[in-house]
Amino acid sequence: MDIASLHAFITVADTGSFSLASTKLYLTQPAISKRIALLESELDTRLFDRIGRQISLTEAGQALLPRARRILQEIEDSRRALQNLSGKTAGLLRIGTSHHIGLHRLPPVLRNYSKHFPDVELDIQFMDSEQACRAVERGDLETGIVTLPLKHNPSLRAQIIWPDPLSIVIGKTHPLIHQPKIGFPQLVEHKAILPAHGTFTREVIEQTFNKHQLQVKIGLVTNYLETIKMMVSVGLGWSVLPNSMLSKDIKAVQLRGLHMQRDLGIVWHGGRTLSNAALQMQALLRNEIHRG
Repeated sequence: MDIASLHAFITVADTGSFSLASTKLYLTQPAISKRIALLESELDTRLFDRIGRQISLTEAGQALLPRARRILQEIEDSRRALQNLSGKTAGLLRIGTSHHIGLHRLPPVLRNYSKHFPDVELDIQFMDSEQACRAVERGDLETGIVTLPLKHNPSLRAQIIWPDPLSIVIGKTHPLIHQPKIGFPQLVEHKAILPAHGTFTREVIEQTFNKHQLQVKIGLVTNYLETIKMMVSVGLGWSVLPNSMLSKDIKAVQLRGLHMQRDLGIVWHGGRTLSNAALQMQALLRNEIHRG
């Protein structure tokens, strides 16, 4: 089977759209359609049902998809293993990371990496940590630099690079700002601004409040911590932010028995060969542990 056709097939299946697949692969839509038609002709079966602008995998397409992923992953692993034999650190390195880590943690690492390994082409994709972990699991990314998941994923390996303590924060106009002592019951009377349900950071917060058997009132939801900080600073609610983001326009609230922390670090697929480029990136990130 043609590798390019398999790649097009997987991309169409993942995006649910020929046009989105063409954008992602930097090809024209007719070129994508031609590759899918070639694969369907070779296999003598339809892989997609097309109803108007909607497409969906046929039964044959559903059966082929995991096998197609494995084929491309084996080819990619073989390519990396052979390139690694040369000892050179070059080629394309696809990394997924969150906006927060990209803004607050990665700049010195990337500057150092680019200085020492100029032949590596970095493809840095900004996304939620949960999406990055899924992309690493699928093989779309070699490495994720993310908020680490609380639950073990047997496919992924993970290492903590930056412990990230969290604090409850309020703005200077919040009704609780002049309270000498604030407890959990007083806090949950007011609305919170939190990351979306299902995110790793939200899971850390929910675990903490569940221990105290308290229900949090959600006023606003956004996954961008910089946006949450702005909303807290103008008095729209309380939230939970990394201590590294504390500043004069927000106040950390001290609660007895409160300790919240998320862990930031690297994830990679345990069953796949990492390129020299990825291994060197991980080595530089591990140096951050000793600096911290």
